Amino acid sequence: MTTSFDRRKFLQRGAAVTAGTMLASGTQLLGAHGALAAPGRRGQELKAPDNGGYGPLQPTEDRTTGLTLLHLPAGFEYASFGHAAEYAAALGLPAAVGSDGYPTPGRHDGMATFTEPQSHRGIIKLVRNHEQGYSPIDAGQEPGDYTGRDYDRDLIGDPETAYDPVAAGGTTTLTFDTRSLTLVDSFISLNGTSVNCAGGPTPWGSWLSCEETVNGTQNGFTENHGYIFEVPANAPDRKRSRGPFREMGRFAHEAVAVDPANGTVYETEDSGTSSGFYRFLPNKPGYLAEGGTLQMLAVKGSPQLATYEGQSDRVGQPMQVEWVTIDDPDPADITRASVFNQGFAKGGAAFARLEGCWYDGGSIFFNATSGGDAECGQVWEFRPRGRCGGQLILLFESPSPEVLDAPDNLTVSPRGGLVLCEDGGDEQYVRALNERGEIFDFARNSIEGEESDMNNEFAGACFSPDGEVLFVNIQTPGVSFAIRGPWEKGAI
Repeated sequence: MTTSFDRRKFLQRGAAVTAGTMLASGTQLLGAHGALAAPGRRGQELKAPDNGGYGPLQPTEDRTTGLTLLHLPAGFEYASFGHAAEYAAALGLPAAVGSDGYPTPGRHDGMATFTEPQSHRGIIKLVRNHEQGYSPIDAGQEPGDYTGRDYDRDLIGDPETAYDPVAAGGTTTLTFDTRSLTLVDSFISLNGTSVNCAGGPTPWGSWLSCEETVNGTQNGFTENHGYIFEVPANAPDRKRSRGPFREMGRFAHEAVAVDPANGTVYETEDSGTSSGFYRFLPNKPGYLAEGGTLQMLAVKGSPQLATYEGQSDRVGQPMQVEWVTIDDPDPADITRASVFNQGFAKGGAAFARLEGCWYDGGSIFFNATSGGDAECGQVWEFRPRGRCGGQLILLFESPSPEVLDAPDNLTVSPRGGLVLCEDGGDEQYVRALNERGEIFDFARNSIEGEESDMNNEFAGACFSPDGEVLFVNIQTPGVSFAIRGPWEKGAI
């Protein structure tokens, strides 16, 4: 399978492409050109032959527990690690306590990998979100729930470092050996935040953790939430986070992706059909605390476009965009739609639950979890274009949950494929798109138990810096996986 393209020749022959989309990685782009057939009308032609080259999924034993927690293609192996304290106890594993002495929290979500300076080969860092909400420290406090998904959990980490002493979300930083697939160390690196869903890595070696909520002092918390925080991946003194960065907006953040060319930060919003796609233009690239300008994407000639319906015939057809400025990114009188409404009033586009977001090869890829006529999900690409607004392209729209069920976090494989984590209502998969726009299964959640089953979501997909290990989480009961095998057989 070809996974590298001459971009100039590819663009020249774009008009001749008649089916699918083309994926490329590294310095190439994932592009879609020509009169493409709408995926929702092509039925099983959406599925890649031989499951993308990897063959059928089969029960695969976990190297750590000996249990079958995942189904994978033949030849792949995996090890579970970073178990939430309660799940580790249920499995009879050693106590899940970090080197800081605090238990490993649950609800594993967004994640990224980082190289570790001055370390021997194979040792890397990961920073992982924990999507927890309210900590019931004071029984007299009963915070409201703007997100509809706020969770009672104990506060994580050291109370002295908490941004908000009644908020139970945050991040852990982990050191991992990719040669032996074993966890070396972990500690709480951000605490006192709320509903830390996803985020994204920065080119300068940090993780941006996003709060998917607008809870705050208006409903019982001691600090306002709905912001972005920064966690250095390799701080020698375990320095805690920077932030919140209020000028980056207060809304139900999901994920971010940073353009290394200019430091622009792209942000997704998970708020039903009132979700926007934003960019933050920093005053000083790489220094988010210096402030900047928040803007929302709008489609030229189609003000207030509802991108979540009636778009299947436009798969692969670039739409020109422009950006409208958010005048008040941190409103005092907050509602879940306060920031979105500002951009929408100026013509901004509406998406349906924007979630995962990833930069690769000059493009930003992101998922609309419930977008599309079937409400099963869409995959989008945004291409910045110099001083003009750029292009928005619908790469894929799911016609049914059997094809793709609510894509959430995503990443781009070094070999050219898009890796998609599902967060739907039935059996959940890690699925992928190859360079022809065909979809296939890579992993299935096979966890069974009283508090968790195969319907729980995948999250946090990312590759090791050398591209040989895929990391992914299952949010509940809270476990991370390191997967390796014959990647060369397909597009992942």
